[in-house]
Amino acid sequence: MSKVKKLVLASLLLAILIIVERLVSVQTQFLRISFAYVPVMLCAILLGPAWSAGMAALGDVIGALLFPKGAFFPGFTLSALLTGLIHGLLLYNTKNNRQFLVRLIISTFTVLVFIHIGLTSLWLVIMYKRAFIAFASTRVVANAILFPIEVGTIFLLKVFLDPAIKKFLISSRDADGEPYIPGDEDRGNGSINTDDSDF
Repeated sequence: MSKVKKLVLASLLLAILIIVERLVSVQTQFLRISFAYVPVMLCAILLGPAWSAGMAALGDVIGALLFPKGAFFPGFTLSALLTGLIHGLLLYNTKNNRQFLVRLIISTFTVLVFIHIGLTSLWLVIMYKRAFIAFASTRVVANAILFPIEVGTIFLLKVFLDPAIKKFLISSRDADGEPYIPGDEDRGNGSINTDDSDF
């Protein structure tokens, strides 16, 4: 996929991220519930860790500037960047649906525990000078509920979008005339892995 196509796709997902996170989310002073993870994970699946990390960080900064909800704090931008990076490292270039599901569970659990519960609670402690446990305990319950929802929606969405991805991305050709395979830039062998026999 050319850099122009990647930029267009990332920009589209960035716009969706800002709209979903800032305008369609439920937010209190200490907790936000939204579907902002969907465009971030889609970017991770399709474009890889560098793009998903950058898009998530930009989404937080631009969203805070355009639709501010409380004071801007750079720690949340760092959390967004790390979220995109973790999902990108684990979800990009999976071989089949079984491997994708395993990586999806690991990445979602890692982000929910270490980013949403750990780092976000730490940022709130710094901002509001309250005990860490007060923020973390509330977030544990919310993220325990969100875990199966996030895993289920992303897995179903990926399976649903696979035909379109194979039609419009895998079947398209890059600048060298070779078929484009998501995540296959480093291998450079032009082969298409469509082995979903494990799932």
